[in-house]
Formats: sequence, structure tokens, C-alpha cells
Amino acid sequence: MGRYVMAIDQGTSSTKAMIVDEDGRIVTTTSSEVTQSFPRPGWVEHDPEEIWRGVLETTRRALSFARVDASQLAAVGITNQRETTVVWERDTGRALYPAIVWQDRRTASTCAALQGDGVGDWVRARTGLRIDPYFSATKVAWILDHVDGLRARAARGEVAAGTIDSWLLWKLTGGRVHATDPTNASRTLLMDLTRVAWDEELCDLFTVPTAVLGRIATGDAPLAESDADVWGSPVPITSMLGDQQAALLAHRCVSPGQTKNTYGTGSFVLQHTGAVPLTASASLIATAASTPPRTAQQYALEGSIFATGAAVQWLRDGLGIIESADETQDLAASLDDNGDVWFVPALSGLGAPHWDPGARGLLIGVTRGTTRAHVARAALESIAYQTREVVDAMNAQSGHPLRELQADGGATRNAWLMQFQSDVLGVPVVVSASAEATLWGAASAAGRAGRLWREVDGLPAAPGGVVRYEPAMSDDQRDDLQQRWASALARSRSWAT
Repeated sequence: MGRYVMAIDQGTSSTKAMIVDEDGRIVTTTSSEVTQSFPRPGWVEHDPEEIWRGVLETTRRALSFARVDASQLAAVGITNQRETTVVWERDTGRALYPAIVWQDRRTASTCAALQGDGVGDWVRARTGLRIDPYFSATKVAWILDHVDGLRARAARGEVAAGTIDSWLLWKLTGGRVHATDPTNASRTLLMDLTRVAWDEELCDLFTVPTAVLGRIATGDAPLAESDADVWGSPVPITSMLGDQQAALLAHRCVSPGQTKNTYGTGSFVLQHTGAVPLTASASLIATAASTPPRTAQQYALEGSIFATGAAVQWLRDGLGIIESADETQDLAASLDDNGDVWFVPALSGLGAPHWDPGARGLLIGVTRGTTRAHVARAALESIAYQTREVVDAMNAQSGHPLRELQADGGATRNAWLMQFQSDVLGVPVVVSASAEATLWGAASAAGRAGRLWREVDGLPAAPGGVVRYEPAMSDDQRDDLQQRWASALARSRSWAT
């Protein structure tokens, strides 16, 4: 039996690989960038072949740096950007269209038409999701309808489709295995959340042939074994998890009420709800969570916020008012208050709890006295306000009021933001000192499924400890700020048609 676990994190902006030994020590971490393209307003695409090459490059480099042979790996775990969709040719494994990224809004009119048909409540009850361009079903249908002859080829069984985990598993196994897992399948609008199975009625509604979909892998057995030519010898691929469910596991949020937020390109607040999917709310979504072997399917409530780190990236790349994200901390701290300047980062619409694909970004309250420090602070504050909106909705639905928020992701390095987040929420924010929570969750799941480690209590803790931020703002002040934010946000709604 191998002594190491390798985790692969294929994300929106990068691909990472990490090798962990049997004692839970990180041996090495490698990464490569992912190119995003924006061919039209509201469109976001990746090159699936570039993603695959990035996975090969980062994993092979990780094995080389760690001086670990593939035969020494007990397991490989995959975590991934979830709703991003790939369609490929079964015979050759060639991608037939760019990957449509989770942020993409090209199917907004299709989703609006379906909502107008009155099926939204039925879909939410069955899937836990809203009908929204964010999810995968309308992306698959769009590709089948916009590549000449592709829908006919799909009917003949020549085409496969799936989220990034499915694409990578297919490539890693040389096309032998087409599968996904419940945490990714639950993001497609095609899975019955309670039965954990593809649903024929949903597939018919979204015009996605079931023949293009891989099996939903549940149970204790490894998913597959990699081809020997990928890493030099076959390796068991024992788990796949959507990136946010991997982070939930990394924080050991495995009991109802435990909550985490990952601050990345977007922010994703997940609260564990046990064996019960909470599908009643139109403002949040219910999703499958990581589930230990021999355990009933576990679930979470989720609030998906589309633009948080992306807002800071826009300040850097779009406006050029900062050279690096790190500058925002000192700029925000240089001011006594926000000068009544507010930024609503609806750069690709609004996600939870509003779900408004027609919303657009808004900067308001600008005067001759406004400086780049005000704009930077407004961008940071918007991250905290959006998170509180989601937490308030969770508190109302789950019956488990937030007591503390576990946090990870790149923006947690910004101490000013984390303190402001604690102030706005009125609860402690506990930041993982490990920058790789998503990778750590993937490694934990893979090692558990590969029997290198036992159940949750036996999983090694992420290295580096935690940093704890305590709230220092009065209730009146935090509520006043949140109400002013809500006024700004209302002005951004339904701008685009």
C-alpha cells in the first residue's frame, strides 16, 4: 500500500497539485495558471485541453519535486470548479467546444423562459437549485445546439458531457471511465437530490440526453485507476469533490450548523445540514456534501456569491488603480470610514440571495473627494456585506444561527477585510492558516477513501493553525451599514436585458 496521497485542485484561475504523506505532512505543492477568455459580454470560457495539460504538468512536477514514485501513492483525489461544462468526443477524447465556465451568463434568456413557464418551484424541490445560467444543464444544451451536427451525434452516443471532474477522470483513465460524484452532479440541475440519480424528467426539461452523462459514483469502491502512462504506473483515483465541498471537509464542518466561507474569485458560504436537504428557500441552494463511506448522503446549504476576489482583480486589471491585491489592505486602513462610497460588484449578475442575472456593477456615492482608497475599501466592504446577506438567509432557513465562520481562500490574507467581516457578521471569523483548504479537503477525502486514514476523527488537521478575529462593532452600526449597502445594491438590479 502506498504511503502518500496526491490531491488535484482544478480551479477557475489555476490548477494545483499537492502531495501529503501518511502523517498528514505536506511534501510539496505545485501550480499552473488557467487562461480565461471572454469572447462576448457575459461569456466566460476555458480551453479544456489546456486544463488537461495543466493537470499533467502540475502533477508530474509535484511527483518529481517530492521524489515520490507513482507506485508510492495510495490514492489520488480530485477537486474542481463545479458547474463549468465540457463536451467531448468519445472516440478521440477531443473537446468539441471551449469549456463554458460557471460564471458564464449566455443562457440567461433560456433560464428566464423556463422560469416564466412556472417550473421553478418544481425544479428546486427536486434538485435543490434555482433555474439559473450558473448551473450546468443549460450550458450542455447550448453547446449541443450551437455546434453543427452535435445534437444528432449525441443521440448516436458519440458525445460525452460533464463537469470538470468528469473530463479529468476520462482523460486520466484514457477514456475508460465516464463518471462524476454527487457533489458535482448536484450542481447540474439534472440530478434528483434525494435519490442521488439522474432524473429523466429534468433531462427532458433541459433537453440534455441522458446518454451524454456519466454515472454518478457512490459507495466505497475507488472510482477508477489511472492509465499507467499518465504518471508511470496505475494509481487508484478514490474521490472527487466539488471545490466548495472539499473546503467544507477541510474545515471539518461535518455536523449540522457548521459553516465555512471560501473567499476566492467568488465566495461560497456552505453550512452543513446533515442527512436532510433543505430545498424550501428560493434564495439559497441545497447541495450534496462530502459523505463518508457507509453513511447516508450528507447535504449542505449554500450561498454562491459570484464576484468577490473578482472585484479586486477588476480594480487591478480593468481599472489599473492597484498593482496587486495586497495593496487594498493598506488603502482601506488609511481611511476612517468609507466616505459613503459603495461598490456593488455585480460584474456577472448577482448570485445568492438575489439571483439576478440582469444586475450589473455599480459604484455610487462618488464625489470630487473620492480617491482610489475609497474605491478599494468599497470593494473590500462589498465582500463582507454580500457574505452577511447569505448568512442572514441561512440563519432564517436552517434553524442553526451562525456562531462562528470558518474561512479560507486568498482574501483571508487581508487582515483588514477579515476583521471587517467579523464586525459586520457580529461573530468570530476563524481563518485557516493553510492557503490550500480546497486541496486539503481533496487529500482528506482521497486518503479516507483509500484507507490511508480512518473516518473524520482520524483525518489529519490542515497545517498551520488558525487566526481568530473577534467582532468589535456595535449592533446598531453594523445594521446601519448593511441597510445602506442594501440601498446601493437595489440600484444595480435588473439593469441588463
